[in-house]
Amino acid sequence: MPPATRPGFGAAITGLGLVTPAGIGVAANRERVWSGVSCAAPDPGLAGGPVDFSCRVPGFDPGALLGGFTARQLERFVQFAIVAARQALAGAGRDPRTWDGARVGVVIGNSLGGIPALLAAQAALLDGGPRQVSPLTVPMYMVNMVAGQVAIDVGAKGPSWVTATACASGATAIGAARELLRSGDCDVVLAGGTEAALTPLAVAGLGRMGALSGRSADPARASRPFDADRDGFVPAEGAAVLVLEREEDARARTAPIHAVVRGYGASTDAHHPTAPEPGGEGIERALRAALRDAGVGGGDVDHVNAHGPSTPIGDLVEGRTLRRVLGDRPLVTSTKGVTGHPLAAAGAIEAAYTALALAGRSVPPTANLTRLAPELDLDVVHGAPRAAALDVAVSTSMGFGGHNAALVLTRA
Repeated sequence: MPPATRPGFGAAITGLGLVTPAGIGVAANRERVWSGVSCAAPDPGLAGGPVDFSCRVPGFDPGALLGGFTARQLERFVQFAIVAARQALAGAGRDPRTWDGARVGVVIGNSLGGIPALLAAQAALLDGGPRQVSPLTVPMYMVNMVAGQVAIDVGAKGPSWVTATACASGATAIGAARELLRSGDCDVVLAGGTEAALTPLAVAGLGRMGALSGRSADPARASRPFDADRDGFVPAEGAAVLVLEREEDARARTAPIHAVVRGYGASTDAHHPTAPEPGGEGIERALRAALRDAGVGGGDVDHVNAHGPSTPIGDLVEGRTLRRVLGDRPLVTSTKGVTGHPLAAAGAIEAAYTALALAGRSVPPTANLTRLAPELDLDVVHGAPRAAALDVAVSTSMGFGGHNAALVLTRA
């Protein structure tokens, strides 16, 4: 059977890089996310707005991590991705000085690009005229530049692009990267997602949409996926980059394998700009497509890292769909209770957490879940991590515009 039609084709995750509100690096993320302690806190940069709290990446010093000259030329969302990519390559044991760059691809998800750079340039223009606008404004703002800059940093000369499917962007990038391996176009692909748009403008826009939690008095308990009292998500930032290789190639070089991406499915609701299709048909199509692609059934799934944004409608639609397609067997979690919602980076970050859950055979808890919404019939892990024999897991993503994506991962 040709590689392009082989079901269950394995894209091995040989490296993980994480820059999230839970910390920088795999170890920090594993500790914080499995603790179930929320990262949400008051945000001075959002003071005076409709929402004045968020989940920011702690202790991120771009000058120390990238060098001052390089850092000054890159917007924050690109800085995150490059740091995550370097982590992932180091963990995978891949040295860009030794590979054929023409066989290496980069696919990174992003939605909002360099909004801070654009706002700073607009302020400079209004204050001092065109000569005060930095010549770096356009390349710092452009969404595609994250893939281009990661490729420059690691010498990747194969296909590179940015996926923009809103909150599903990171998962879409991983699915697209797997296809580059399955088709034979690449031997290695760096795939993931990044977002750094915690500006008053962007957060005010999300707040005016009614998407955000209003719990300013208690930010740490604001993100509460699947809880009966959920009222919206907490805005966040971050990035994850995964090194993907064909499973047989990774095994041949005895590379560390965190998990294997076996299936991918995508769909569009074609219903509403921001609200999910009420019956869940869109996310169901993506989920069933991913299961078919992986060659597994719904009853084979042991664990789901759900999109679970903590919105009243989103959690309800997704939760009912998971129950309908997968039954009551999977252990479900939403790690957004800890990290908040990092928008375009969410799908990649959560795929990384899914891989860690499979490798460690432990499901992290859903933070702040005290009373499961009565409309949902799911086994949602909360309170503490739960050890289990995990072999097949799913990570789901749903984005504005009706974009849906699902990934099926298996234990290495």
